Amino acid sequence: MAEYKLELKGVCKSFPGVKALDNVQLSLRPGTVHALMGENGAGKSTLMKCLFGIYKMDAGEIFLDGQKIEVNNPDEAMKYGIAMVHQELQPVPARSVAENLYLGRFPTKFGPLKIIDHKKMYEDTEKWLKEVKMDFDPKAQLGTLSIGQMQSVEIAKAVSQQAKVVIFDEPTSSLSDNEVEALFRIMNDLRDRGVAMVYISHKMDEIKRIADDITIMRDGTYVGTWPAAEMTTDDIIKNMVGRELTNVYPEKHTKPGEVVMEVKNLCSIHEKSFQNVSFTLRKGEILGFGGLVGAQRTELMEGIFGIRGVASGEIYMHGKKVKIKHPIDAMNAGIGLITEDRRGNGIFGCLSIKDNVGVSIYNKYLKARMVLDHKKINEIVDDSIKKLSIKTPSMKEHIANLSGGNQQKVIVARWLANDPDVLIMDEPTRGIDVGAKHEIYEIMNDLAAQGKAIIMISSEMSELLGMADRICVMCNGKLTGEIDQPEEMTQANVMNYATQF
Repeated sequence: MAEYKLELKGVCKSFPGVKALDNVQLSLRPGTVHALMGENGAGKSTLMKCLFGIYKMDAGEIFLDGQKIEVNNPDEAMKYGIAMVHQELQPVPARSVAENLYLGRFPTKFGPLKIIDHKKMYEDTEKWLKEVKMDFDPKAQLGTLSIGQMQSVEIAKAVSQQAKVVIFDEPTSSLSDNEVEALFRIMNDLRDRGVAMVYISHKMDEIKRIADDITIMRDGTYVGTWPAAEMTTDDIIKNMVGRELTNVYPEKHTKPGEVVMEVKNLCSIHEKSFQNVSFTLRKGEILGFGGLVGAQRTELMEGIFGIRGVASGEIYMHGKKVKIKHPIDAMNAGIGLITEDRRGNGIFGCLSIKDNVGVSIYNKYLKARMVLDHKKINEIVDDSIKKLSIKTPSMKEHIANLSGGNQQKVIVARWLANDPDVLIMDEPTRGIDVGAKHEIYEIMNDLAAQGKAIIMISSEMSELLGMADRICVMCNGKLTGEIDQPEEMTQANVMNYATQF
């Protein structure tokens, strides 16, 4: 029996203008969880896509159970017993759970006629769902499930393929704590059966819990592999970023000034959403919004920005009452919004960096009100790329080809080009690594120093406590508390207000 279930050796992959992988290696032991770590843009997902046949390697070898194999497409990968649970789910929500599970490999009957054997498909789906301890109806429409449950269907699909190797690419980014526990239970079952797993995640606490081995990548190169038990969080960070991050949260030297925005008794048109919320926001201030899932923080900010309906209440900017019915009204009032779901409704994935930044200012730079002033727009975009240190070959690069952290910087650049007085940032560091988080924090502090007022929604307690000048806490659509004294900004106080049902 081979020492390693799977080995990747000397993997190289280039895209126009960038070398994504340079002589990378990875060795998976059978019956282990192997954490693959690195900053956004380190090449983790690219390496896995090469293994799964989505990308063709420029150089390199793959060995499965000691035998050299060639993987030219995902179909071949699955035949070899390599399965992948993607970070970005690609479900077909209008079809059943069973149809999603067997997509592209439906069981058939009646020989050459190839008629789908629905009875067998539903029976087998029920069996595989039970295998991962998920009791869904195989005939239920996939779209009726939560994101976490859809993730479980993807995992059941991997198990149903009798996979020898399973790749989990950021599987917990959309999962609740209970769903994470269910995922770890499944992973432990797979480990007991001798399955080798690759686990890509930025969440240190998860890595410490589930991983047996850790491989770290940096800038498309292999840094090293260590037993997980021997690595501290500081060791991991140091190897990921190539330097020590002594202070994850940069120090602030700005004192908040006069009131920029005032929200009075804002009520949603929906009874179960935000009701009678009032708060003020000052120039140069980072105002944190804390709360548990369902606290209606995002809904409140979408109401302020004109995305959601507001039944009553008032919004003042610089002491003047503003009417916000649509996002354009909010933008004209000097408010910007960076959404929680970066890929779903933040970026235009099929467009360039230039278009993603420029979309907020195209109406400002028209010659004779007809033709875009590309020279001026290019200057603004180029300046943003330099100021925010966006890693890209050029502004013409598709934003979808950038790492999560760099995509987030492009969205920040979009709003800075529009020069708002208030910038609402909903979960600004979700799904990005510790190095990129630090850069986003520094950008936020710089903006506050320039006099911008920032509202930051965060579900990460340490982020709230580390970045906010003041914290508003919500529970069930109501503002239950405000903490403005540094000595009172504690996890216990935030949780106390967050659970005042």
